[in-house]
Amino acid sequence: MRGSVDGLGSSAPIGAMLPAVFADDDLAQRFVGGLDDVIAPILNVLDCLPSYFDPALAPVDFTRWLAGWVGAETDGTEPEPRLRAAVAAAAHLHRVRGTRRGLAEAIRLAFGVEPEISESGGAAWSARPLGPFPGDPRPHLHVTLRLSDPGPADEHRLDALVAAARPAHMPYTVKVTPALTAAERIPER
Repeated sequence: MRGSVDGLGSSAPIGAMLPAVFADDDLAQRFVGGLDDVIAPILNVLDCLPSYFDPALAPVDFTRWLAGWVGAETDGTEPEPRLRAAVAAAAHLHRVRGTRRGLAEAIRLAFGVEPEISESGGAAWSARPLGPFPGDPRPHLHVTLRLSDPGPADEHRLDALVAAARPAHMPYTVKVTPALTAAERIPER
């Protein structure tokens, strides 16, 4: 994953730490110079260690690795800001997984667009027993996503995301459609 970086200098060169008798020895300096090339990335990571724990500051390749480690819903094609936001929100999304809000946030982080979600559930309170139950008797979930330039891969990705983030017992359908234009959004009077 992370390895040597060409041209990266060591923050603590070993050649400067050698006894004076080796200071002018060309072979010794070249030998420890090779060790500096190997150890420099390790020292660089240790010098910057706090930034590796913040998805906003960590290197992009490390953030991609971290996305898999924390279970962020990413596929490797998202832009860097969306990747960093997904990694930062992963713990919160695991807490609200299986809820409408959790599903909406996961889709918004993955696509950058707010989804339209309709479901069969409902909640009500009544002082009298045996009142009518809210919602539909048959469970269902439908997610519509309006993208500016939808493609077949978007519907497949949305399907996989909804399958992973929905309540386990809930059958679902997904639909990806083109985004509404400004004229379509504002009804004429």
